[in-house]
Amino acid sequence: MMKKVLIIMLFLFQTSLSSIHADTQKPRNVIFMVMDGTNSDVVTLARWYKGSPLSLDSILVGGVQTYSLRSGITDSAAAATAMAVGKKTNEDMIGMIPFLDKNHGFVARPTVNILEAAKMKGLATGLISTSPIQHATPAAFSAHSASRNDYDDIAEQQVYQGINVVLGGGKIALLPKNPDLNQLPQQPIGIGSILPQYRKDGENLIQTIKQKGYHYIESKEQLKHISGTKVWGSFANEDIAYEIDRQKLAPNQPSLAEMTKKAIELLAKQKQGFFLFVEGSKIDWAAHKNDPIGMISEVLAFDAAVKEALRFAKNDKNTLLIAVTDHGNSGLTMGNDDTRHSYFKTPVQNFVNPLKKAKYSLAGAISQLNTDHTNIKQVAKSYGLDPLSKQDFIRLKKAKDIEEEMVTQLAKRAHLGFTTRGHTGEDVFLYAYGPSKPVGLINNTEIPKIIAEFLNVPSFNKLNHSLFVNANEYYKNLGYETKIDLTTKENPIFIAKKGETTITYPANKNIKVYNENVVELKGITIFNGSNFWISLD
Repeated sequence: MMKKVLIIMLFLFQTSLSSIHADTQKPRNVIFMVMDGTNSDVVTLARWYKGSPLSLDSILVGGVQTYSLRSGITDSAAAATAMAVGKKTNEDMIGMIPFLDKNHGFVARPTVNILEAAKMKGLATGLISTSPIQHATPAAFSAHSASRNDYDDIAEQQVYQGINVVLGGGKIALLPKNPDLNQLPQQPIGIGSILPQYRKDGENLIQTIKQKGYHYIESKEQLKHISGTKVWGSFANEDIAYEIDRQKLAPNQPSLAEMTKKAIELLAKQKQGFFLFVEGSKIDWAAHKNDPIGMISEVLAFDAAVKEALRFAKNDKNTLLIAVTDHGNSGLTMGNDDTRHSYFKTPVQNFVNPLKKAKYSLAGAISQLNTDHTNIKQVAKSYGLDPLSKQDFIRLKKAKDIEEEMVTQLAKRAHLGFTTRGHTGEDVFLYAYGPSKPVGLINNTEIPKIIAEFLNVPSFNKLNHSLFVNANEYYKNLGYETKIDLTTKENPIFIAKKGETTITYPANKNIKVYNENVVELKGITIFNGSNFWISLD
């Protein structure tokens, strides 16, 4: 009897081991998902609001440390860079790390990210975001810049990066300064949160995208029916609407779950395997406003996208799914000073029911406000402030910042606390499923290393020596005269000359011009303000 039990246990143990390791005969895939700016109480509150478990709950495996190179509280750029390249960096840097240059002091130096490493391995790649696709987190997985605010440079690099599937917002960063206004669909006021910024270099990157063989799409319906190996979807001038607002205010935009499902469908057809990055961007945006409705909306939208990814991973059995938050934001708490003496007898409904009255996020509600504010009561009601007492109405009418007053009133009704309108430094949840999944408490810099090992991609150090070479040093060692041409400020060019040979490298593109012949390069040419970094063909 004992022998039989041991045989059964050994069989079960071997079976469990076989589920841990990937099938070496099948292509390996990674889906890496980030919900930006999400602390643990937001996830808890979203679960109570939904009234049932989240898809994320079933794959909770540990935690992640998020601090940046010089701060206990990171920004999205430094956090995303750590998760993309495996090294800590400073705030604002995108795919760059501080580097001591003998001539210029500390400068930003580009370093290979996991998407580029996957691409060099021959895998298909994808990038999804509900923010402008040029925003800090997706940018760190697809571009290199000393500043997260260089949307022009980031957008151009993404277009020349050769990513198979790109879906999100940010159309405005693809268009020149004076575009045909008919190209831009109307977007409700209050949905976006960054200033409109057309391209200062005059280039129309949408034309470039089409010339590069992408199917370029702009609507949910087009996404539904699209096929092919190269797809670029720009579904909003800036950010995609909050999920709670989307169907009413922006019905032509797809949900994060719809984008994720389609991207997986397209990438999975490419037999070599794929790396897909997905960001639920706007939990962070709502948190900066202390807007619990927007935060809950986007946690649930992200969770729906995780459900799609998890369904694929379970069926495929050779896909590693990792989901994580890049950092906390707002310090939201279920419970505030009002519950200090009553928390032990405060039912969940007291937190959730006031929130369920809201029909829009803060941004969505404010987008309905007319210029003279005569419909303030209706707007307040759409945000869940119903009934509105005389005192609350007076406060709204007198408020210098109506948004702040609205979220303050709703938080009080729902017994929620907020400590800040900025980021916070706590460890965050780690979710994972599939072969080689990480477990326990890890640092955010470990994530790309875990992914790289699973995908068996070339080492980042090796790739850095071929993708990001100091152009000035390289060509001077070969006897060339070099200079940086800044005649056109928005389009810096590196020039190397020797005899009859002239070689030029335009910044932010994957090409060089050898005399008059255009040569496509393996990587993007990066200019950090002092040095050019080029890839060797």
